[in-house]
Amino acid sequence: MRLWIPESPRWLMIHNQPEHAERIVADIERHYHARGIAIPPLQAPPLRLRARDHTPLREVFHSLFVAHRRRALVGLTLLTAQAFFYNAIFFTYALVLTDFYGVPAAKVGWYILPFALGNFCGPLLLGRLFDVVGRRIMISSSYLVSGVLLAVSGYLFQQQLIDVTQQTIAWMVIFFFASAAASSAYLTVAETFPLEIRALAIAVFYAFGTGLGGLIGPTLFGALIESGERMNVLYGYLIGAALMIIAGLTQAIWGVAAERRSLEHVARPLSQIDELPGGSGRR
Repeated sequence: MRLWIPESPRWLMIHNQPEHAERIVADIERHYHARGIAIPPLQAPPLRLRARDHTPLREVFHSLFVAHRRRALVGLTLLTAQAFFYNAIFFTYALVLTDFYGVPAAKVGWYILPFALGNFCGPLLLGRLFDVVGRRIMISSSYLVSGVLLAVSGYLFQQQLIDVTQQTIAWMVIFFFASAAASSAYLTVAETFPLEIRALAIAVFYAFGTGLGGLIGPTLFGALIESGERMNVLYGYLIGAALMIIAGLTQAIWGVAAERRSLEHVARPLSQIDELPGGSGRR
């Protein structure tokens, strides 16, 4: 991928490489002009940026947890919920199959194929809607649907109303929506913070989310499954469902509608300046 994807023109501008950035943008424009695709003129005022080689950690944490603390809460909630949901189910589904459905251990591997299909098709088929319908609606909807479906399938599992094939189909449908939800969590964090710290923001919230949800989830589910009681497993499913529903509601209330908006409009760059003292800076 690194051989084919150019460096971010925004990153180059901030790091005082405007000529390189302009070449990349010009190449992209030529690519579309050669195919007869008209690029509309930019309807936005020019920005003035002060070149920098790094962003101090003090400025990073001030931006994350002071200037944009509500967005930080949304990002942390989304990533924690999806980490718990994803890891808890994915890393314990084999135990459910062997302990409750009597699937031979040698055949458990085949059941990962529906998981993979659902995970692949979710972002592929739903991804476009995040731009067409809108970020806030689609992200909150994908989380809410995943949570509700997990609660329903967990109840059916506890009542022994579904067999192993139906359970696998239920997981496939759940992860069709959950994979899009998980992908959108990273998308949200990436585009709702200033462009200088987008990568670091993802790293910070991924670390918190994985620590809170990714480690606790599989451990808790493993203990619940080892109890041999379907009701205990249902409790675990309901916890995961509740986290996804809470995350969906958090996004619906406080999420940012970032579709079809420039990153600079969504979050003001840290390097942006209103005036150019002494003629310094980049435009």
